[in-house]
Amino acid sequence: MSDVTLSGTAAEPAPQTLPLTRPNPFDPPPGLTAPAGEPRIRRMTFADGHLGWLATGHTTARAILADSRFSPRPELNHPPMGRAEKPKDVTPSGFFLLMDPPDHTRYRKLLTGQFTVRRMRQLEGRIGEIITERLDAMAAAGAPSDLVRDFALPVPSLVICELLGVPYSDRAGFRRDTEQLIDFELPEQQVTAALDRLTGYLQGLVAAKRAEPADDLISSLAADPTLSDREIAGMATLLLIAGHETTANMLALGTLVLLTDPALRAAAADPATINATVEELLRYLSVVYVLVRTAVTDVEIEGQLIRAGETVTLHLGAANRDPERFTDADRPGAAAGRPGHLAFGHGIHQCLGQQLARVELRLAFPALLRRFPGLRLAAPPEEVPVRTRAVIHGLHRLPVTW
Repeated sequence: MSDVTLSGTAAEPAPQTLPLTRPNPFDPPPGLTAPAGEPRIRRMTFADGHLGWLATGHTTARAILADSRFSPRPELNHPPMGRAEKPKDVTPSGFFLLMDPPDHTRYRKLLTGQFTVRRMRQLEGRIGEIITERLDAMAAAGAPSDLVRDFALPVPSLVICELLGVPYSDRAGFRRDTEQLIDFELPEQQVTAALDRLTGYLQGLVAAKRAEPADDLISSLAADPTLSDREIAGMATLLLIAGHETTANMLALGTLVLLTDPALRAAAADPATINATVEELLRYLSVVYVLVRTAVTDVEIEGQLIRAGETVTLHLGAANRDPERFTDADRPGAAAGRPGHLAFGHGIHQCLGQQLARVELRLAFPALLRRFPGLRLAAPPEEVPVRTRAVIHGLHRLPVTW
């Protein structure tokens, strides 16, 4: 997609398309983060020609995410990037991330107790075992290693598979489908086919769990007579995608930061500062960098009238670098920590699994650095392949040695 600014009038700044090119994989594309004192919401032309809005400010994005007058429903939204046509709404039943109340409330309430801080602490032992197993496998295979393939992807995938009750041996299929689902440049028919395969696979798994329950989340949902197999499969689709894609890319991209920043690396290895380091990496990298909301009625934001039916792109990467919210926002500073980031979103759709992600990151980074104290890049940083077509930012590979 072109990053060229479109023509406009003298009275109103020209609307722009969404910049996507990142000269530095750690930073949002240039031209997104507004200087202090400048508007945090401006006009934007969407991929299908819709004239909507781009929000890049922390306060602005937070306000929109908390406002029930903005909806995430796909049938209302326009694509900020990728395909030029508005995609058809093929959201599976139970995929509550893209629903408004009361449907969203009903589905999310069924899962809230599974992802509490207390529940995640109970899982720390098993998560630690999975991390150790993967580090053992890396050590046995020897250097060099692709950290994405050998560590960053398997750790959260194994964790979410065990939690849901999805056989990890089936990972090739759900990985292929997930990668296609988050690729915003694939033809719509390929994305629809990938969604059909994934939900169909999970629907079959739900039926099997109804027949032979186990100690896992899908079995627990299958015991609820108010839920259909399709609804449970939709809920499981959301959890499976979010449960491994986001954390895997945070682990990979976060490790790249640590290997290029000695001070941050030391902070990640220190139990006293690992929590603050993780929060700072979440803010600094913002791997889920774009959310979309559409106004269901006229709304005024920062003096701008957002008309009913107009879509707003919320760039969380830019919001988490907002100089009006974070001092020295473009530099990661772990020791003090800077809470209040929007890496997990905000409002009723704030990431359900955020505590699980935090536990995985807090355990994985120090364990990796302890096991391989000589860990270093096996290729120049500029040669590390960055994902450019996915709605979740990250790396294709991360070659390391020790």
